Amino acid sequence: MRDEADHQTLDVMTGGLRIGYARVSTDDQDLSLQRDALQQSGCAEIYADTISGTKTDRPELTNCLRALRQGDTLVVWRLDRLGRSLKHLVEIINDLEKRGVRLESLTESIDTSTASGRMIASIFATLAEYERNLIRERTIAGLKAARARGRKGGRKPVLGPKEKREIEALLLDPKITVKDVAERYGVSRNTIYQHIDVKAINEAMNKKRIQQIMEEESHG
Repeated sequence: MRDEADHQTLDVMTGGLRIGYARVSTDDQDLSLQRDALQQSGCAEIYADTISGTKTDRPELTNCLRALRQGDTLVVWRLDRLGRSLKHLVEIINDLEKRGVRLESLTESIDTSTASGRMIASIFATLAEYERNLIRERTIAGLKAARARGRKGGRKPVLGPKEKREIEALLLDPKITVKDVAERYGVSRNTIYQHIDVKAINEAMNKKRIQQIMEEESHG
């Protein structure tokens, strides 16, 4: 917990506390290097997560961000220890700036309280926007290509033409129900009704039955 009465570890530049955050990567489960560097940089407290940076749930990072106050400095060993993506990193930097919290990265020698640090943060924001636009363009291109192949979306249809033909043939058998077909193909009954004109099949079956009855009566 943060001790508000502790004036021993105040940042001489901002008057706030230096608080460290560390995280191990999937290929390195040892926090010693990061902890040592953060302690040597004068951090009053160090929060550490031992899970992959791609995970959205990082409890110690959440606690660390909550503990920061205006005038404090968040110190990390390297920027990739902080954000799970470029977009996430920019979101954290922007949030810290709004709250009056300085960010310092020891390895990259980045300090957002300086002009060069703010310029780098601005470059990160531009790159994050570029990344978002690329993803959006690729998604749109993928959907257009999918539509050109006769599909409404980017996903593979649950039931393809071959499966539809098979289902239509199966449903012509009065002993086979929609539930039976759905279980066989691993889909819901709603999916069958969405892809197959069950009503038309039933009408065809009824018409066939009527014809058979009329033929039997004519022959009788």
